[in-house]
Amino acid sequence: MDFSEVSKKSALHPKPAELVLQYGTSGFRTKAQDLDHVMFRMGLLAVFRSKCTKSTIGIMVTASHNPEEDNGVKLVDPLGEMLAATWEEHATNLANAEEQCISSALENIAKKEAIDLQQEAFVVVGRDTRQSSEKLVQTVIDGVTILGGKYHDYGLLTTPQLHYMVCCRNTLGQYGTATEEGYYKKLAEAFMNLIKEVSSSTHFPRCLIVDGANGIGALKLKELQHYIQKEFLFSIFNDGTSGKLNYLCGADFVKVQQKPPQGIQMKPNEMCCSFDGDADRIVFYYNDSNGHFHLLDGDKIATLISTFIKELLIKANVDLPVAVIQTAYANGSSTHYLEDIMKVPVHCVKTGVKHLHHKALESDIGVYFEANGHGTVLFSKTAEEKIRSQLKNGSKEEKKAAAMLQYTIDLINQTVGDAISDMLVIEAILVIKGLSVQEWDAIYTDLPSRQLKVKVADRCVITTTDAERNAVTPPGLQVQIDNLVKKYRFSRAFVRPSGTEDIVRVYAEADTQENADTLAYEVSLAVYQMAGGIGEKPNPPH
Repeated sequence: MDFSEVSKKSALHPKPAELVLQYGTSGFRTKAQDLDHVMFRMGLLAVFRSKCTKSTIGIMVTASHNPEEDNGVKLVDPLGEMLAATWEEHATNLANAEEQCISSALENIAKKEAIDLQQEAFVVVGRDTRQSSEKLVQTVIDGVTILGGKYHDYGLLTTPQLHYMVCCRNTLGQYGTATEEGYYKKLAEAFMNLIKEVSSSTHFPRCLIVDGANGIGALKLKELQHYIQKEFLFSIFNDGTSGKLNYLCGADFVKVQQKPPQGIQMKPNEMCCSFDGDADRIVFYYNDSNGHFHLLDGDKIATLISTFIKELLIKANVDLPVAVIQTAYANGSSTHYLEDIMKVPVHCVKTGVKHLHHKALESDIGVYFEANGHGTVLFSKTAEEKIRSQLKNGSKEEKKAAAMLQYTIDLINQTVGDAISDMLVIEAILVIKGLSVQEWDAIYTDLPSRQLKVKVADRCVITTTDAERNAVTPPGLQVQIDNLVKKYRFSRAFVRPSGTEDIVRVYAEADTQENADTLAYEVSLAVYQMAGGIGEKPNPPH
């Protein structure tokens, strides 16, 4: 195929000099003004990926919880999953290719992946509410069309909605209808079916305070409200009408700062939740009657969902193993509760959604949530078939439990973490189990923890093993960490290099907040001294 026309068009979207970007779990993210060439080239790559897989491919323009002046792009594979790792390398190489090398870069991909260039291609596109997104989407479309690809522009969508659309299109509607209305109807019907057994004896409508991070999630939540108006109401704050995207609000702010977002009105003991900028993360929280802030993050969400599913499986008499996938950042109390009290196996993997998702695929029912509130539940085909079989063949009580499992499957967005879907799942479980947010929170008590960052000359001097829980290099660092950990009760600590900048992240837990703070400081100091720290030394806790 002659790529000369592509090269001419590419020249209209020049790459900034010396800019080098890496495609990671979140795709590409940087300042919006530096992304024009990346968008064009990802349009090209999506066409190639579509031809290669003979499937619809998605492109989402978003920078999630990043500041409003940033933007980003990521590709969505045929079943709504993240882009295959081998193609992440193609994305990086294509984005960083110099202008005169575009044709050869495309030829290399086509040859390496044995792409039939005559194969038709179809790409679906979505974007968040950032001012820069609409123009960047047009650049994506330029890339798609110059290679003869066809496309559908969905306009404003949450990231999970685009993942859903891609999966629906490639399963010929088996997963759902590939429209926004189809998405809302699927979730609303599953939610109402799930709670209908208890709705007559529970006060309705219930109301939840939602922080929309001034992003796309707030818009879409308002649209969903029309479909479940009688059962469940949302009071939406930070809805984008006046505030700035992700500024002093949103799931990431609440998780990191351990305090409520600005722009929200909270009554004592009232459950609230926060979405992030593209609505693929959610965290819950409340202020108790003494004004103390309580955060229910991804660990608490995973614990509640996995417990609920395991209880339903027992009632339905369906023998299926449930596993929970965590990272090293999961609070030690959640791991203890799941393994020792609920007897649910827990697997720890490297940080990053793709690692959790891949590990969850190994289980019949895999529940994964990062502590930051991004996660979902994956059901194998075997699991779904066993549950459907019990719907037909079980006793009356078994059929009822199997039906609730089926509704739960329909309510969960299995393609990716979805704040709207996860919010409805948690609300349904609390209604069914008759739990208040305080009772949910009391299932186990988080160990106090502290996260710190240490600036280093080269983050690559730190290498890790055992799902990032042990440092291999520099020599002697892990021995030093182990000796520090021995000083405190119920304690642990680990260090890992940042994936994007020359800093080392430090995490520590202990029996008290004071001890967690001190342990984190002592480990940070060890990193600074042994791993080439630069700038100001870590400061002891106040």
